[in-house]
Amino acid sequence: MTNLAVQQLLTRSNTLGADPRNTNYAGGNTSAAGTDTDPVTGHPVELLWVKGSGGDLGTLTESGLAVLRLDRLRALVHVYPGVEREDEMVAAFDYCLHGRGGAAPSIDTAMHGLVPAAHVDHLHPDSGIALATAADGEELTRRCYGDRVVWVPWRRPGFQLGLDIAEVQRANPNAIGCILGGHGVTAWAETSAQCQANSLEIIRTAEDFLATHGRPDPFGDRLPDNAALPEAERRARAAALFPLLRGLASTDRPQVGHLTDSDVVLDFLASSEHPRLAALGTSCPDHFLRTKVRPMILDLPPNAPLADVTTRLRELHVAYRAEYADYYARHAAPDSPAMRGADPAIVLVPGVGMFSFGANKQTARVAGEFYVNAINVMRGAESVSTYAPINEAEKFRIEYWALEEAKLARMPKPKPLASRVALVTGAASGIGRAIAVRLAAEGACVVVADLDLSKATAAAAEIGTSDVAIGVCADVSDSSAVATAFADTALAFGGVDLVVNNAGLSISKPLLETNRAGLGPPRLRSAEDPRRERISSEFVVHTGRELWLVLVDGEHNPAAAPVDHDEGTLGQCCGGVGDGEYGG
Repeated sequence: MTNLAVQQLLTRSNTLGADPRNTNYAGGNTSAAGTDTDPVTGHPVELLWVKGSGGDLGTLTESGLAVLRLDRLRALVHVYPGVEREDEMVAAFDYCLHGRGGAAPSIDTAMHGLVPAAHVDHLHPDSGIALATAADGEELTRRCYGDRVVWVPWRRPGFQLGLDIAEVQRANPNAIGCILGGHGVTAWAETSAQCQANSLEIIRTAEDFLATHGRPDPFGDRLPDNAALPEAERRARAAALFPLLRGLASTDRPQVGHLTDSDVVLDFLASSEHPRLAALGTSCPDHFLRTKVRPMILDLPPNAPLADVTTRLRELHVAYRAEYADYYARHAAPDSPAMRGADPAIVLVPGVGMFSFGANKQTARVAGEFYVNAINVMRGAESVSTYAPINEAEKFRIEYWALEEAKLARMPKPKPLASRVALVTGAASGIGRAIAVRLAAEGACVVVADLDLSKATAAAAEIGTSDVAIGVCADVSDSSAVATAFADTALAFGGVDLVVNNAGLSISKPLLETNRAGLGPPRLRSAEDPRRERISSEFVVHTGRELWLVLVDGEHNPAAAPVDHDEGTLGQCCGGVGDGEYGG
């Protein structure tokens, strides 16, 4: 990397992206225009370097930039067929690329190329989106910034939005940027340092405005019955609920879970206005693409009996799926992509926290982070006005956008064990560690269980980040320690799909003749399997409610019976045994 414009762009991007107040993970994009030498002609050529589709500003490198000929990009205005066909312009960006390699241009490329400034930042700060989603956002923008920042009404990201912003910039020569209604902020300047300064001015000025003019209780009165449980009780309740919630969220496709029980979430759920605001859904496209149009909310207090909560969650899940199917039917056009799934990505449980779900741990975690962003946006908007996100029809247009569908189609094929959670005992070293490493390589989330927690944690860190592997302490000879390990696994990933019982004694007798102490037959609560004489293999599966002895006969037909055990151990159904409600 030798081009100064690129160096400055990456430094600015990484600096802005490192602070969550400035933008969410993988949200926003930055650009720089400059000159470089055309390798064919040897003459200078004007180029645009812009963050490509996907990626994160905080970790952006040169390979994550799309590089386009600026003259060709700006010439597209002469062939633009109008807003009804603006999606066609994304394919035209490919004809503007300079050289080989680099990232694919994103939908926001037009915003950066058409605005007549050398440096452009488009960001998603909570404070800026709070103004953008306020019912009187245009007036609030004028009060907050005067003529330094201009209001641009909501428009779906694309070529036309780029034209709109370019026109606003030309009409307001003193402006340093704009608030995009329902969306985010954009800043521009002729130098990289000034562009970064302008972005930060827009963000910090909005923060100060909300702090100065906002009312202290934007979420309404406190709901004492929804107050957060003490931490130990809260975590225990979360561990008890998570396998069920993960199973419900996995009705259409397997999911991994993430728990967020921060003060931001718990305070929101203890407020009187949280049902109304949550029902309105998120607004910024980055937010609801990750969190879905709205969350599922438990309407029982945190100390309600667990059986009542379980029943109610199942009822709410049925209702959520029906409502999501109705949402799809209300807005789908004949050429809309098929419905991707009707399960919630976010489940809110007052007093306990937020459960978020995704195809892998990182996706689940980021979905939770985005909903925290949404809560902050709601707080800001409600403190100075009324939260008014973009309407449902516009949300659908983005969620089921053909361009979004194409982006999903470009994602790498999932690994064989993607979305599965594996607990491996004795995994800090030796065979257990090798098994854990291989499971992670195949896409599984791995829990390294070992007598020595420090060794388990170190082994997990060598496998990957906490999105891939964690370490837990587990003495497999102590049933309470095993239960704790399963609870820790549930809190980390939502449940267990696979158990590799690597640690322990080897007992030379059939499983049917062995109880937990290894001294006799297990106590079956139902009659012994009639195919006992034809058993060819046997294994134990934990479903989250019961330990099941699974018998496989010579024809590979499974049968199962529950084994007496201590209640409360957590896990996931695997091997297709059970009724499926735990998502196995």
